[in-house]
Amino acid sequence: MPSLCVNVLGLGWVYIQSSQRLLNLGQRAAKIVFLQPSSPGYLTKQETIAVLGVDDMVIRSLRDKNQFHDPLDEALNLGISSATWPLFGLLWPSGQRMAERMALRPVSAERILEIGCGLGLSSLVAHRRGANVTASDCHPLTHAFLDENTRLNGLSPMAYRHGLWGTAALREDGLPVLTSAKAATLSGLFDLIVGSDILYERDEAGTLAKFINEHAATQCEIWVVDPNRGNRAPFHKHMARLGFDMHEQVLDQAAHHDEAAYKGRMLTYTRQS
Repeated sequence: MPSLCVNVLGLGWVYIQSSQRLLNLGQRAAKIVFLQPSSPGYLTKQETIAVLGVDDMVIRSLRDKNQFHDPLDEALNLGISSATWPLFGLLWPSGQRMAERMALRPVSAERILEIGCGLGLSSLVAHRRGANVTASDCHPLTHAFLDENTRLNGLSPMAYRHGLWGTAALREDGLPVLTSAKAATLSGLFDLIVGSDILYERDEAGTLAKFINEHAATQCEIWVVDPNRGNRAPFHKHMARLGFDMHEQVLDQAAHHDEAAYKGRMLTYTRQS
């Protein structure tokens, strides 16, 4: 089992044994290099991630899904509960599938938008290749993590915007949800919009489809990687009503050596006029 060097919230460095399997991301991830000692109130780790088609990416992420730090209620005021707070800062298998596809996309003058980007692996891959990409999310720490990961990879700063769709749930304490954010609000039209694992809740009102439509150029393409969460049918329906044709590709992969099994779909929506 590998040893990890951990700084426990300023209490000093200690060595622990970790038996947790590294998250498989299609290509095998290198072992964790170190855990960031200066994170305020939460632990992070740094990994080298292999994505076929580009140089390895260095990604700083949260140590695990148990991290939480929202002393000023910035996340809570955006409708992000303590349970969902850490989800933005983890690497997810569906994000790797999207990053692999982004690595194969011919670079052109098209405007690309990633919604619900989290750590923005797909955006970082596109940015490294010279694409015109904007990352967006609603979490108050996403922008800082994105800036740090562009720095770690020797890249120039990437465009980032605050993007929030749907009607936020009540805060945990029942008070009204505020939707203000420090980052500039998303605006403009894009030729390609991508999102991985964004169909995580039922959306009978079609708020996600409407959000996408608000930022989609007249002729555009939409990519969604969905790990079979069961909410595709209503999303298909709402996208069809907005004039999008859909193609579905199965991405199932059996477990192999150190690679975990994956089940999901690549959903591609196109609209020509």
